[in-house]
Amino acid sequence: MDPLYKTMDGPNDTMGNISSNFTDLYSNQFVQPVWQIVMWAIAYCSIVIVSVVGNIVVIWIILAHKRMRTVTNYFLVNLAFAEASMAAFNTVINFVYSVHNEWYFGLGYCRFHNFFPIAAVFASIYSMTAIALDRYMAIIHPLQQRLSSTETKLVVGVIWVLALLLAFPQYFYSSTAQLPDRIVCYLDWPEYEIWDFKLTYQISVVLLIYVFPLLIMGCAYMVVGLNLWASQIPGDCTDRYREQLTAKRKVVKMMIVVVCTFALCWLPYHVYFLLHQFYPHLFEERFIQQVYLGIMWLAMSSTMYNPIIYCLLNDRFRAGFQQAFNWCPCVPEGSYKSLELKFTRHLQTQVSMYRVSRMETTVSTVMPFGTPDHTESGQEELDFLNHTTVDLTPNGSSHNAGKTSPAPSPTTTWTSED
Repeated sequence: MDPLYKTMDGPNDTMGNISSNFTDLYSNQFVQPVWQIVMWAIAYCSIVIVSVVGNIVVIWIILAHKRMRTVTNYFLVNLAFAEASMAAFNTVINFVYSVHNEWYFGLGYCRFHNFFPIAAVFASIYSMTAIALDRYMAIIHPLQQRLSSTETKLVVGVIWVLALLLAFPQYFYSSTAQLPDRIVCYLDWPEYEIWDFKLTYQISVVLLIYVFPLLIMGCAYMVVGLNLWASQIPGDCTDRYREQLTAKRKVVKMMIVVVCTFALCWLPYHVYFLLHQFYPHLFEERFIQQVYLGIMWLAMSSTMYNPIIYCLLNDRFRAGFQQAFNWCPCVPEGSYKSLELKFTRHLQTQVSMYRVSRMETTVSTVMPFGTPDHTESGQEELDFLNHTTVDLTPNGSSHNAGKTSPAPSPTTTWTSED
């Protein structure tokens, strides 16, 4: 919880052992003028609105359009869910408690309030880590088998189980205390003579939800970046190859921006709490409340940037956002129908029409058609359809239907990146 007040650090600091300066120790010295509270309230409420609305739209874009249900996008759904939940359940409560330094919400929500942010941040950053590893395998080892839809959901489940286990101490040791003029929510950590459990846990959290996953993602994206940008494009390559390379670069670029934004937003927060462990007296100054509110706003704001990044850097998501907000006069009309955001029925109609046209030709090439599953593991038929009729590339560009292209051999496959 936020260190804006002095807490009882251990079981020995009972109410009977507190000295006569109890009122000075536990008084609420962090009182702000009304105009400052209003400004901070606007700033924090803007996070909640943008984050919840934006991430819900992201979830809708992916789940409502079968073409968008890929391995990468399933992890984006998990990331969006974690961020929207944290913004909805913790941001405003954090602000109210930080401003008034008094807990109004009872012991049950005190435990949830300390517990859930750790779990949500863990789920968020390890969803990003899973995306980085998936991009690494898809680009560096393209011939190896990719995760299936079931395996991806299993990985998401494992991420949440580990997140809840890591956050459990925050739930178990949360407590409330009645001070002379207010109630506080705090963490009553146990005290051991051999080791400092509180410090060990705080350092472990920073390592597990910040340093370690960022190192993994940094290494993965460095190798992927060298492979995508440092290598020369063959002079005799096809347009389709160039389009695929451009699409992969766009996906990797988007995810690098997402990871860097997360890292920058949460770095001051982790530094703040580590400093509090080693220099607690520094955090008794009056100015520290404004510093904390700014740092907390920056950390919580990480939940609202990802939908904006998706909309700016990915044409499919941009088309989905334009469709979701087409009622707003300031939103331009997008090419929703020209992108691969169509519903399953329309896609299956296209595939059926293509099959009929194939039967009427004299081309002897046999295509390995299968069930039109529009996930990454079964994309070949739809990608060939898009390439020969209307080529719906990941960046939203379309080719004329009259453009000719060579018929693929039975061993030729194409993949599509989101």
